[in-house]
Amino acid sequence: MNRVILTPAAVPSPALAELKQWLGITTAVDDAPLAALIAAATETCEGFTGALPVEAECEEVLAPASGWRRLATRPVLAIIAVEALAGDGSRTPLPPGAWDSDLDAEGGGHVRIAPTAAAGRVAVRFTAGLAPAWDALPMALRHGIVRLAAHQHREREGAGAAPLPPASVAALWRPWRRMRLA
Repeated sequence: MNRVILTPAAVPSPALAELKQWLGITTAVDDAPLAALIAAATETCEGFTGALPVEAECEEVLAPASGWRRLATRPVLAIIAVEALAGDGSRTPLPPGAWDSDLDAEGGGHVRIAPTAAAGRVAVRFTAGLAPAWDALPMALRHGIVRLAAHQHREREGAGAAPLPPASVAALWRPWRRMRLA
């Protein structure tokens, strides 16, 4: 997947507070590394479930193809803009009539470019995410993210990397997992 998160969701203070409570930490000395662990656990959650947990503005670059092109990120909430990419990296915004978009019931986003609009790669800007903020994220996903971050914090000086996510976290996330057959 060739995705860039343009406006990442900031690690909210409630997420950091939940992690600190889980770990029994009362000082602010480790806030930056703990916030990094929450961000990494959120990325792992996305990889496991196949869905971006917290809403963010993203961009995917799609290769030339005819017909509908599926975005790899899900769930897509809105497709905002499409730009044609030239070989030198310059961008040309495509007017709304030069492209069509569709959102399916499973959260997939699709884009179709008019044949005369762009023959090469295109950059698609969109918003995606299961919840608009940390507090709106389903409890099982939130708890799994906190538990994974706590696990990583506790194992930071361990002998080796264990498979991620641990079974206790995978059990929380499994109902949210979406798999596709290729």
